[in-house]
Amino acid sequence: MRLAIVASHPVQYQAPLFREVARHLNIVVFYAHRASQADQAKAGFGVHFDWDVDLLSGYKSVFLRNVAKDPGLDRISGCDTPEIAARLANGDFDAVLVLGWHFKAYLQAIFAAKRLRLPVIVRGDSHLDSPRSALKKVAKVFGYPPLLRLFNAGLYVGKRSRAYWTHYRYPADRLFFSPHCIDNEWFSARATVAARNSLRAQLGISVDAKVALFAGKLLPFKRPLDLVSAAAQLRVNGQGIVILVAGAGPLEQEVTAAARMARITLHTLGFCNQTQMPAVYAAADVLVLPSSSRETWGLVANEALACGRPVILSDAVGAAPDLVADKTAGRVFPLGDIAALTAVLHDIVESPPTRAMIAAKSEAYSLGAAAGGIEAALTRVVRRKSDPLQCNPPSPCKRSSGD
Repeated sequence: MRLAIVASHPVQYQAPLFREVARHLNIVVFYAHRASQADQAKAGFGVHFDWDVDLLSGYKSVFLRNVAKDPGLDRISGCDTPEIAARLANGDFDAVLVLGWHFKAYLQAIFAAKRLRLPVIVRGDSHLDSPRSALKKVAKVFGYPPLLRLFNAGLYVGKRSRAYWTHYRYPADRLFFSPHCIDNEWFSARATVAARNSLRAQLGISVDAKVALFAGKLLPFKRPLDLVSAAAQLRVNGQGIVILVAGAGPLEQEVTAAARMARITLHTLGFCNQTQMPAVYAAADVLVLPSSSRETWGLVANEALACGRPVILSDAVGAAPDLVADKTAGRVFPLGDIAALTAVLHDIVESPPTRAMIAAKSEAYSLGAAAGGIEAALTRVVRRKSDPLQCNPPSPCKRSSGD
């Protein structure tokens, strides 16, 4: 089967998945935008950079011509690629996979596919807890059920993602699990004891120190100061915690000042590119992500688990119900509750999950699982298209019991 995938731009998390899918399917990835170093800085990383890992090998890709007046990734009109219609028409594809509907390029692909009677699959991480006005909530209650029915299949990345689809009454038989994932093997192979000891020695961290890691952009919604407050409380209680920060952003000076005032040992690494991160996870004992619901997933948690490290997530983080709610690979705490964060941080440092428990959780959210969901969805929509007894939206037909 031949699948067209429409993506905004090359992303360090998506490239390994495309490679995995390409091992089983004939795919072409159409990119709407070639991200610049300035685009990365505007996305909140705080610095201009290019990813230091290969994002384009192992699968076929094409960069579409972006005709937007102001090309970029910070607005729906920043990716405008009318060329996708001709590409789909001439590509002999069986279906189209879009990675959302928040760019004009995605909408162009969706409606071009519909004109060509190509099934459309969508994969995204929207969830119901994302901040939105009351007016928008009401509008979505009425507008989203018919909008989502444009998709012949939906790929949900986790429990909150599935709840989003079911809230808008999307048919359950058209939903497939394709979890958020990273290249577990790549991270695991590089998070070695040698890497741990080397980075700790470089930073002057003793081998027996307990280290809590914050990895990500230093933005208000990620709440890095909550970790400093919890470490300060642990210090008052007689338990020393070293904080390691891998990331840059507008809160960097505030985090540093707060740690200094609380007399917390803090090591800031600034922005760390992808090849640096396995050693960072290896040097830590636990990852803490205290973010608000704007953190629709939190793939740094997947990275930490792949490196054998437990994770602590606020209950607002999108991945929390999947990765830590059962307490096998980490802990969850109520958003903004510093006392609760202090308690779970103490517990996880003193009695961490076993490496086997962490590995089992990591494996459940793997490239293979995500690629398998895509293949299952593709098989389903192609079969329905070829079966005259099945309804093929948007043609008028009587709804099945699954609809």
